[in-house]
Amino acid sequence: MDKRLLTIQDISCVGQCSLTVALPIISACGIETAVLPSSVLSTHTAAGFSGYTFRDLTSDMDAIMNHWKKAGINFDAFYTGYVSEAQIPIILRIMNETAREGALRIVDPVMADNGKLYAGFNESFPSKIAELCKGADVILPNLTEAAFLLGEPYVGSGYTKEYIETTLKKLHDLGAKNVVLTGVSFKDNELGCACYNGKETTYYFNERLNASMHGTGDVFASSFAGALCRGKSIPEAAGLAADFVVESMKATLDDKDHWYGVKFEKALPYLIKRLAD
Repeated sequence: MDKRLLTIQDISCVGQCSLTVALPIISACGIETAVLPSSVLSTHTAAGFSGYTFRDLTSDMDAIMNHWKKAGINFDAFYTGYVSEAQIPIILRIMNETAREGALRIVDPVMADNGKLYAGFNESFPSKIAELCKGADVILPNLTEAAFLLGEPYVGSGYTKEYIETTLKKLHDLGAKNVVLTGVSFKDNELGCACYNGKETTYYFNERLNASMHGTGDVFASSFAGALCRGKSIPEAAGLAADFVVESMKATLDDKDHWYGVKFEKALPYLIKRLAD
C-alpha cells in the first residue's frame, strides 16, 4: 500500500509557505498528501504584507475527522505546522484515531523566529505546543522555537557546540524521539542543522548564502517529511532538505522583486532526482 501523509497547517493563499509549500513538495516526493487546513489567510503574516485576512477553521476539524473515521480513511504519517492553541487537543485526537500502525508524527513547532513569537501567538503557546511535541517521532524547531519550548532566553549567535548539544538533550527530554534543530551555525560562512536521537548528535552544513528569505523553514520541513516517508534516515532526510532549501534560494536570488518566498518550484526537479539516487 502506498503511504499517505496528512499535513495540518494553515493556507496562506499567497506567499509560498505552509500548505501551498507542503502539498506540492511532499507530492513531488511520491507521497500521497492529504491536508487539513488550520486556518486560511490571504497572505502570510511576515513584514511586507499588511491588512491580510484570517479565518480560523478550528470548528471544522472535528467534523472532518469524524467523516474520515466513517469513511475508513487513515494515515501513515502526520506533519504539523502553523496551528493554534485550541487546535492542539483536536490534532492529538486525529493522530490517535486515524493512524495506521507505526504512523510517523513529525511536528514543526511553528511559532517564532529571530527571537520573537509570530503575530497571533501569546506567551502561553510554547507550553501548549510542547504537548504536541511529546511523543512525536521528530520535532523540527529553529533556535528561537527551541528557546521558547524550553522557557530559556534566546541566544542568537556566539553559542558553542556544547550549548547546541545541551539544547538538543533538553528538547529530547520534552518527549520527542528525535530532534532536528535548524539554523545552527558555528562559522560565519556556514548554516545547517543538528540531529539528535537520544544517543548521538550529527550535523549537516551548507555554505551560507548572503540572503534571508521567507518560507525556508516550511520548505525544509516539507521536504524532510517527504524524504523520511520515502525511507531516508533522519540525518539523510535533514541533509537532503537542507540542500533543497539552498537550491530553492539559489533559484530566487536573481529576482529582487520576489521578496515574499522562495521559488521552490524551480528546484523540484533537483529534489526528485536526489530521491531517485
